[in-house]
Amino acid sequence: MVREAHTAGCPPDQLENFLRAGVVLQPKQLLASAAAREFDAPGAPTELGYGGARGGGKSYWMLAQIGVDDCQRYDGLKALVLRKIGKAVREAFEDMRPRLFARVAHEYVSNTLRFPNGSRIVLGHFKDEKDIDSYLGLEYDVIGVEEATALTWRKFEAIQSVNRTSKPGWRPRIYTTTNPGGVGHAWYKNRFVSPARTKRSAETRFIQATVDDNRFVNPEYRRKLDQLTGWLLRAWRYGDWDIAAGQFFTTFRHDTHVRRPPFTRIPDGWRVWCSMDYGYVHPTVVHLWAEDDDGHLYTVDEHAGQRMQVSQHAGAIKIMLDRWGASLERLYTFVAGADVFAQKDDGPTVAKKYKALGITLRPANMDRVNGWAEILARLGDVDQGIPPRWTIFETCPRLIETLPILEHNPHKPEDVLKVDIDDDGIGGDDAGDCARYGVMAAHRKAMRSGKVDWYGKTPPTTEPERPARSDEEIKRLLEEHGKS
Repeated sequence: MVREAHTAGCPPDQLENFLRAGVVLQPKQLLASAAAREFDAPGAPTELGYGGARGGGKSYWMLAQIGVDDCQRYDGLKALVLRKIGKAVREAFEDMRPRLFARVAHEYVSNTLRFPNGSRIVLGHFKDEKDIDSYLGLEYDVIGVEEATALTWRKFEAIQSVNRTSKPGWRPRIYTTTNPGGVGHAWYKNRFVSPARTKRSAETRFIQATVDDNRFVNPEYRRKLDQLTGWLLRAWRYGDWDIAAGQFFTTFRHDTHVRRPPFTRIPDGWRVWCSMDYGYVHPTVVHLWAEDDDGHLYTVDEHAGQRMQVSQHAGAIKIMLDRWGASLERLYTFVAGADVFAQKDDGPTVAKKYKALGITLRPANMDRVNGWAEILARLGDVDQGIPPRWTIFETCPRLIETLPILEHNPHKPEDVLKVDIDDDGIGGDDAGDCARYGVMAAHRKAMRSGKVDWYGKTPPTTEPERPARSDEEIKRLLEEHGKS
């Protein structure tokens, strides 16, 4: 453990605390503890997520970090550990207490663990979300939240509000553990997982761990996880954050479909277009699309904004196009949902407002069932050896966040369930709808009743049949354009 702790970046006094208590942490747990010590520095993050799958040693790590390290090195700390079911947190604590605190002086009375230096851990619960309200107005120097995705973002915000301190030299912090799924899946992934994936974690840290990172798990439990199927296998066994119960796009894989842009300018000769899902209270989402010579689609960039005027969106769209060496004149088409063409009052439609600013919008194909089916086809199925024909660049965070959380409509399984953003602007299906319009626009007829649907030049009247491409071919093409 000494060598592993050094590799993880644990400071000597932290390792000494664990060794003195007889606590043995594994490599991923040590990484999490090292990250927790980073929080001491001014300007460092103050929230850490740990876990991702069942059996990763999440609960043991959290209590070890709070009780054996934090509470021992600073006198008078007040820590709160929350779990969904009060009975469960007490049972888990009582099971782990002999292993964690056998060599640490303490007393345990009335759901509170007290140490001689005045530090203490209070065990709490949130069986119902309203239970969180009982902690509001109090002050906790450290908070540990288990099963964090069982909470909505609004309630997690409430927890954040009580994570404060009046102790000099101590920076308040929150540790969270959880598995994929649950009502808080979207906000947790957005706050902890996605920034870690893109190595842009400015406010949080996240350590992914599975049962493979816990050598103390009994083999019977490991076999039970291996025998799961469907979304449970991907979520509970492998900690896949791109899966959830009822997920529509089960073939979406972040590692397969999402890539860093290999070029800064869309190659000449590629077909380029845009799609829009309009909103005011809801976000307006715009995607920039490109198609290579072999028919592979790329969602190149994304503009999303809420409560913005048409002129603001139009300006942002033009900047986005310019960023990729494109222009309105180069666009094959710019499709939008039906609501931009609707006449709601005596004034001009939204489409006419965009037209006045130089952006001509065309009606998108609104067929939901066939649109979602086309997205499924474009995603391919890597488990079945079917290569994808669609790549999403990392510059489209809202789409990357949205696709995995879209669910089947229980009353019409071939359709996606409509879902609105919450009060904090999180979630919603707007980016999914925009992508559906964009994917269907790839098959758009070039001529409509003799009218040219092309910015600046006349397109061909038919689309050639384009073969699917292999992973090796896609990789080769991206590498070639990355060098150019």
